Amino acid sequence: MFAETSSRYVTRNPEILSGEPIITGTRTSVRAIVGLWRLGIMPEEILNHLPHLTLAQVFDALSFYLDHQVEINEYIERNRVPDELIHPSVKVMLGKS
Repeated sequence: MFAETSSRYVTRNPEILSGEPIITGTRTSVRAIVGLWRLGIMPEEILNHLPHLTLAQVFDALSFYLDHQVEINEYIERNRVPDELIHPSVKVMLGKS
């Protein structure tokens, strides 16, 4: 199995999420961590949502994102749920009504 290391805790493995950057030893994508951070969740609080990670892994993922924003933003956009598929009650909660 081939795995490319991109930083201390971020790697790519073509067999996991088609090579999208993930936290080493997990299937957690950098995209998932960035998504929580963009919602205003502090790095320390991200651990409440992804308790299998360490704070160092979260910060490394955010650092990786800051160095690779175009790429990670493309993954985020590619995996975005279209507005027409979001349930109306969720739109209200997100302030998108």
